[in-house]
This record gives sequence, C-alpha cells and structure tokens, in this order.
Amino acid sequence: MSLPAAVFFDLDGTLVDTAPDFHAIVNRLRAELELPPINYAAVRACVSDGASAVIKAAFPGFSHNEAKLIELRDAFLADYQENLAQHSCLFEGLPAFLTQLESLNIHWGVVTNKPSRFTTPLMLGLNLAQRSAATVCADEVSQTKPHPEPMFKAANIAGVNAAHCIYVGDHIRDIEAGRRAGMFTIAAGWGYIHQEDDIKSWGADLICGSVSDLSHWLTTLTKQD
Repeated sequence: MSLPAAVFFDLDGTLVDTAPDFHAIVNRLRAELELPPINYAAVRACVSDGASAVIKAAFPGFSHNEAKLIELRDAFLADYQENLAQHSCLFEGLPAFLTQLESLNIHWGVVTNKPSRFTTPLMLGLNLAQRSAATVCADEVSQTKPHPEPMFKAANIAGVNAAHCIYVGDHIRDIEAGRRAGMFTIAAGWGYIHQEDDIKSWGADLICGSVSDLSHWLTTLTKQD
C-alpha cells in the first residue's frame, strides 16, 4: 500500500497508557473502604472495557450489589476527572512515531469511545490536542465504535478520505470500526489485550506487537512509495 493520508488511534491502550491513573484511583477507593490494594495487572486488563468494567474487576465483593457498583463507578469517574493526567503517558516509542508521521506530512488523530470531558483535558495535559488533526469522542457522535460513524467523522474533520486512512486499536471493536469505514486496520499488540483474546481472529490487516514494529512498517512503506 502507499503512504496513508492519516493515521487514527484509539486512545486508552493504544495511544496513551492510562492504566496507571486507573490503578491509582481504584486503590484510593479501596483504601477508603479499608480494602487492601489490588494489583496493577488486574486493572490494566480491563481498562479498554471502560470504568464499569474496571470497578467490577476491582471490587469483586460487590458483584451482586448494583447500587454500590454504580456509586463506586461515579466516585471513580469524579476522581479520574480531577487526576486524569497524573500518571498517564504516551506508550514507549509513540512520541517518536508521531513525530515521524508529522515529518512525512501524514495527519494523525484520535477516535475514542471515551467522553470528551475526559478526552479533552487528557489530550491537553499531554500536549497532544493541538497536534491532532481530529479527535472524535463518544459524545460527539450518535453511534460509537464498532460503528464506523466516528471513523468517517474523524476523516472528514482531517479533510481526508477514510479509505486512505489507517486505524490502530487494541480491541476487536476498533478493528471492526476501522474495517467498516474502509480503513486499513492495525491491531496494537502493546495495548490492553485480554489474556484470553485471540488477536489474530480480529481480522486486522496487520498486527504490530510493539510501536517499534509499527514504526518499522511505516519506514518500509516510505521506501516503497
């Protein structure tokens, strides 16, 4: 394939490692309930599934108490909104990869199922907001991933044809959304992949185990173009 017009990323688990903040908040909540800390791996594994999934994993003792789970989720989100960029950072290798894209005049952006009230301050806190050609959040579309609507919206904002774009994500819904929009899809093997997930079954056009693999692949494309 030729060089893409744009590369779009899922946010949590693909572009930004937000699990450290999720883990810190969960353990603050557990401490308030006089519960021992939960290990990082247990939280990291479900970050891509959203706040409710994180709370269920972090508080298995309340699995049959829906009201308590909702209360904890709301407390989690309130804390997260106040502290969402304390520990989060770009995954290793991605700062250089974004610079590589920009040097090639390739737009890049974000398509996420995360609401804008969390996404916007996170992007600002990481100095990514002004660099992103398009950032599309869950509350800015009528249908979220795996529906292709947010993908088409991102391409439209960036002023590119979706069929000439790449979408990178760490969840099967990311790959499905990208494919339904006609984008070339890349599964981010460095992301929040469940141990039981068969990433090969997602149907991605390419699987990259690391950001280094992704960068090497793009470099190969530049030599062919």
